[in-house]
Amino acid sequence: MPNISERGLTAHSSPIRKLAAAAEQAKKSGKKVYHLNIGQPDILTPKAALEAVRHAHVDILAYSPSNGYPSYREKLPAYYRKFDIDIHPDEILVTSGASEGVLFTLLACLNAGESVLSPEPLYANYLGFAGMADVQVKPVATRIETGFALPDISAFHAAITPDVKAIMLCNPNNPTGALYSEATLRALGELVMEYDLYLIVDEVYREFCYSEDARFFSALNLPGLEEHVVVLDSVSKRYSACGARIGAIITRNAALRATIQKYAETRLSPPTFGQIFAEATLQTEDSYFETVTAEYKNRRDLLFQRLQAMPGVTCYRPEGAFYVFAELPIDDADRFCRWLLEDFSYQNQTVMLAPGAGFYATPGMGKRQVRFAYVLNTSDLNAAMDCLENALKAYGQRMSVAATTSAAL
Repeated sequence: MPNISERGLTAHSSPIRKLAAAAEQAKKSGKKVYHLNIGQPDILTPKAALEAVRHAHVDILAYSPSNGYPSYREKLPAYYRKFDIDIHPDEILVTSGASEGVLFTLLACLNAGESVLSPEPLYANYLGFAGMADVQVKPVATRIETGFALPDISAFHAAITPDVKAIMLCNPNNPTGALYSEATLRALGELVMEYDLYLIVDEVYREFCYSEDARFFSALNLPGLEEHVVVLDSVSKRYSACGARIGAIITRNAALRATIQKYAETRLSPPTFGQIFAEATLQTEDSYFETVTAEYKNRRDLLFQRLQAMPGVTCYRPEGAFYVFAELPIDDADRFCRWLLEDFSYQNQTVMLAPGAGFYATPGMGKRQVRFAYVLNTSDLNAAMDCLENALKAYGQRMSVAATTSAAL
């Protein structure tokens, strides 16, 4: 048979979905599976936006403009002004989710073989899209002991080599929930200016910040970086609308927009119904976000308290997004997460987690870590933690037996 491409063979496997088949098999066997592996919220999508799609007057489902419908782009600046961001509609390109935005941005900003710095653990799909674009991700280490806060700016200076053309981060962060302050972003901005780099910031979780000490600060508000900053956005998380597949690339760099436009034209257009939905979401009252953010904060506190009480678990209280990246008293997270689905059951229930290694660019890192997405209501979240607590006890006994057997051989 013909050979598979080297690019395909080395493609990064998503830690978020890699155990999907095992989860489906667990459900077929009668188990209830609590999905904490993926950022799919159980919060209801705004009804008005769904109604806009149901009652759309569409006689022909036609292509939209490659950069998105003008009516949607013209309304978006009012949303960004709520975060003190001043953007013109022409500085926005609508994409098929933030995922397409990541790929288009990497393709437009970096040549094949060049590198982007990114703090790790990082959003796993950055690695996948980097592979598609034939660019390298060079990690800058963060540590669980500090809640995965960014290291001193000297660590970024030390990581910059001639092949590095950009810094890419997610703020608030997926998978760690770390929130990067205005002071931190300003320091990165100075470094970007010094080395003439792009600063690519994924801001899809900007609504979900829980720190009393720090307010969300957009990279678009860094002075003097108009030609350097690219912001990625999406409606998926803030409106509980992951299936809409509508995102955006925002940059004041006209030459870069013109380049990205070529990729946008090649893929023709973003989804029509998704844009109808997204435009209608802009009518959502601020009270929606206040309620949703308060709910996520409650879930965060519950998850943190439950994990903190489990012997051997190392965790922290995240400041944003809806994830916790914890270290468990296990030998291997990939093995443990599969065991949870295939062999473990507590009251005919189990939990699905995302193994940590897939969120690292550095081989061998994250072996005992997992990502939790606190996207379930507090009742289900408590039940999932009951499963995990009992699973850790059972798995610990299993490891002890295996160690004793190995010692006896």
